Amino acid sequence: MLDVRRMQVLRAVVGSGSVTAAAARLGYTPSAVSQQVGALEKEAGTALLERVGRGVRPTAAGLLLTGYADAIAGQVAEAETALADLVAGRTGRLAVRYFATAGAALVAPAVARLRAEHPGVQLDLKLTDPADPLPEVKEGRADVALVVGAAGASAGMEGVRLVKLLEDPYLAVLPKGHRLAARRSVELGELAGESWVGSEWPGPCLDAQLGACEAAGFRPRFAVQSEDYVTAQGFVAAGLGVTLIPRLGLGSRHPDVVVRVVRDPEPVRTIHAAVRETAPPQLALRAFLRALRDAATVD
Repeated sequence: MLDVRRMQVLRAVVGSGSVTAAAARLGYTPSAVSQQVGALEKEAGTALLERVGRGVRPTAAGLLLTGYADAIAGQVAEAETALADLVAGRTGRLAVRYFATAGAALVAPAVARLRAEHPGVQLDLKLTDPADPLPEVKEGRADVALVVGAAGASAGMEGVRLVKLLEDPYLAVLPKGHRLAARRSVELGELAGESWVGSEWPGPCLDAQLGACEAAGFRPRFAVQSEDYVTAQGFVAAGLGVTLIPRLGLGSRHPDVVVRVVRDPEPVRTIHAAVRETAPPQLALRAFLRALRDAATVD
């Protein structure tokens, strides 16, 4: 097998026209250069240089290997440049997983900022199940996932580092003619006897609601379940019950409902960015996390 380093020594000799000049360029002694070329000739099984006056010139085999050495040197230079770009965050790929209500409020502005600051980084953006967002992060198929849960939730987070982004409070959504509609805020316990419209599937978001209701001394009686926040508002507007919807989920409000702050206690879900604990440092990921945190502070 041909030694790549010795091929670069041959390239220096051919390029400079003499062993002495090549030695000066490489910082070797002429004897060391001659030894390297001799060892390469043994590997090649043929002469690579021939003497001409006080210098040397390549044989046909020497010219052939010098051409390949040039190509290898070019590839190494390209690799060094590509690596420097990756380490500096100028290039690379970032896989992001997020849930629907975080898309517009958090992910969109963070993506816009990352593209402005690091335009060469490719983004892989996909919706994920908020009830089970971590497998892709744990398995290395995603770099970051947005995780929703009640404050202090830690189950299933082994091997994952959480970066807190914000606490997203739930708001009471009531029909316009509701007895509490004129109030600026409502106590959660005041909704204990109401029919409820479910706004969440089983998982950490529903757990945040139920935990707050339990703290207020009741368990909500669900008259109807809905698949999303918009549908839940429609059921509330039709007078089928009341519901709780997180602030991030209230991007579009039904004209026939009113939204009120909830107190004593205030149901809250906490949103984190989850990254793998063993993931190597990545400038683009750090920049994206900063952008997420900044987007979370904008109210």
